[in-house]
Amino acid sequence: MDAREFRDTLGRFPTGVTVVTAAGPHGPAGMTTNAFSSLSLDPPLVLVCFERGSRTLPVVRETGRFAVNVLRAGQQELARVFASKRVPAEKFESVTHSVEHGVPVLDDALAWLVCDLEALHPGGDHEIGIGAVTALGHDPGGKPLLFYGGIYRDLG
Repeated sequence: MDAREFRDTLGRFPTGVTVVTAAGPHGPAGMTTNAFSSLSLDPPLVLVCFERGSRTLPVVRETGRFAVNVLRAGQQELARVFASKRVPAEKFESVTHSVEHGVPVLDDALAWLVCDLEALHPGGDHEIGIGAVTALGHDPGGKPLLFYGGIYRDLG
């Protein structure tokens, strides 16, 4: 199967955009991902797919906690920064955040969920993380940032 065709085909499915953050002994870490989904309402569980080469994955593995920050319309540049290979400290220079329940939560996120890591499962070139949601918040009036066809977009 052609990898580009596979990626282009999957790109026909619009997704939200998130930044997953964690706090380790050497400071915060974070990555952009659209591989995020709700998993269960009872108990409240989510799943996040971590690229095996991600610098965020070892921090999550070590600390057992992470936050999912759902980006709002207009935060394309923030998504690009956290998708880059910049060192973690440089990524956090471009955004203000607070520490909520032991993990960085990005200021102005459309929504956020703090999770305890329940499990990691192999999934090809990724690790599938299951998180038990322990805290959350959202802006009921905001609009999400979307990713479709390889481009960041706003709803509408």
